[in-house]
Amino acid sequence: MIIDCHGHYTTASSKLQAFRDEQLQLFAAGKSTSVAQMSAISDDEIVDSIENNQLKLLKERGGDLTIFSPKASAMGQHQADIATSVRWAQACNDLIHRVCELFPENFAPGCQLPQEAGQPLTDAVTELRRCADMGFVGVNLNPDPSGGHWACKPLTDESWFPLYEALVELDVPAMIHVSGSCNECHHTTGAHYINADTSAFMQLIQGDLFARFPDLRFIIPHGGGAAPYHWGRYRGLAQMLGKPEPSEHVMKNVYFDTCVYHKPGIELLLSVVGVDNILFGSEMLGAVKGIDPDTGNYFDDTKKYLDQLPLSETDYHKLFEGNVRKVFPRLDNRLKAMNL
Repeated sequence: MIIDCHGHYTTASSKLQAFRDEQLQLFAAGKSTSVAQMSAISDDEIVDSIENNQLKLLKERGGDLTIFSPKASAMGQHQADIATSVRWAQACNDLIHRVCELFPENFAPGCQLPQEAGQPLTDAVTELRRCADMGFVGVNLNPDPSGGHWACKPLTDESWFPLYEALVELDVPAMIHVSGSCNECHHTTGAHYINADTSAFMQLIQGDLFARFPDLRFIIPHGGGAAPYHWGRYRGLAQMLGKPEPSEHVMKNVYFDTCVYHKPGIELLLSVVGVDNILFGSEMLGAVKGIDPDTGNYFDDTKKYLDQLPLSETDYHKLFEGNVRKVFPRLDNRLKAMNL
């Protein structure tokens, strides 16, 4: 199988955004957002939004299944209060669940969490458990719910531990994925995303999180941010901090995806990080939707870059299927139940 670990529902019905707009308008006016209501979305609307977009491209590009989560830039944990975030997360996750029930052989569900900077993660744990009960296989964890101002403690801080305990108990890995940026200095997909990936990696080097949670698993998306390109820097910093090599200290629990939109970048990622810690991902349809004039191919058709590399069948299997089924055991169980 060709399994994409990183896809978002960026083509959802406009009714979902209308609900969010109503929420935010009420919040800005100082009114309760609980009165906001989302119009009913039919199965036919969902099918049309998927068949003509993600599913069409998935098949055209030779893929089989995508781990599918809500639109990351719209998670918007920084836009309102936690009560509003809870209802928004529930609405988005329920829609993801419906997509994956309609297309069970092509999409597996990943959820977003309600978070608020500086607040306990009680509601996030509750939503994680609700989604796990519905068959979700993964979760997007926002390391900066302040939207680019980094008002939270590092990922290694004890304030995150209740969520990590639930992730380990449920055997669910977390993709470390920020949402939109409210800082004009940080473009959402060009700066904030990559900043967050890189910051998360450095936080993990500085701490000892996996000594406390040896079964916790993270995916750092977008090729691990700047980490592979500056691997020597991070090895040197680990040494200066008195930490073990990142390969021992971090990478037994951390994986990067292949959401890197040029072949040289993919080659560097594989040569530095190694195939055992990489999951195939495209982020389709996501941050970059255009066609590369140099190749004539879509930037986010990352399978094409991998197909051009002189890899063994064993390595290709790890990248496209083996690693993701290992990192996402609930996905593996879901596929086995369908004899896949």
